[in-house]
Amino acid sequence: MTTSVNVAVIYYSSTGTISTIAKALAKDAENAGAQVRLRKAAELAPQAAVNSNPAWAEHAKATADIPEVSPDDMVWADAVIFGTPTRYGNVTAQLKQFLDTLGGLWQAGKLADKVYSGFTASSTTHGGQESTLLALYNTIYHFGGILVPPGYTDPSKFVDGNPYGTSHVSGQGDIPVAEQTLRAARVQAERVVKFTRAIRTGLAAGN
Repeated sequence: MTTSVNVAVIYYSSTGTISTIAKALAKDAENAGAQVRLRKAAELAPQAAVNSNPAWAEHAKATADIPEVSPDDMVWADAVIFGTPTRYGNVTAQLKQFLDTLGGLWQAGKLADKVYSGFTASSTTHGGQESTLLALYNTIYHFGGILVPPGYTDPSKFVDGNPYGTSHVSGQGDIPVAEQTLRAARVQAERVVKFTRAIRTGLAAGN
């Protein structure tokens, strides 16, 4: 019998790039046999700021039906794939705000021994993709999580070139997510499901 795997894809996206990748990862994880929850971090910016950018306002409206993440999603998940655009080489305030609400679960040991991975986007090639994912992964170490990055484990990874996680260069929002990024997402999602299933199977056998 195949071991059941629960994967939560938890992200923040303002104008849609990260949202597109998140949806692709969720679909790829489902195709790999996982049960999936797609969840967005709550918006912290004032409505006036959102409305000042047509792409931001349009994306907020288009994704209104996607549930906001709650701590229960972390408890449910065997694996969590976090997504965030870069903010000066770091995680967005919106995703960080959610992470900061998890202290009780962390103290109770309910965030440990899960698989974690991450993805990101930036305006330029050297816009902080690696440092953003490394900053995110510092949190995972504190959780006692099991980090599963894509690495250079598939020939396509030598094309997109980011072993830390799926990433995309969006320009000023005028470079759409294309096959190279979507292929990286498939590699990452399949790898997360594969190792989560292996870990859960091994833990079950050990018990």
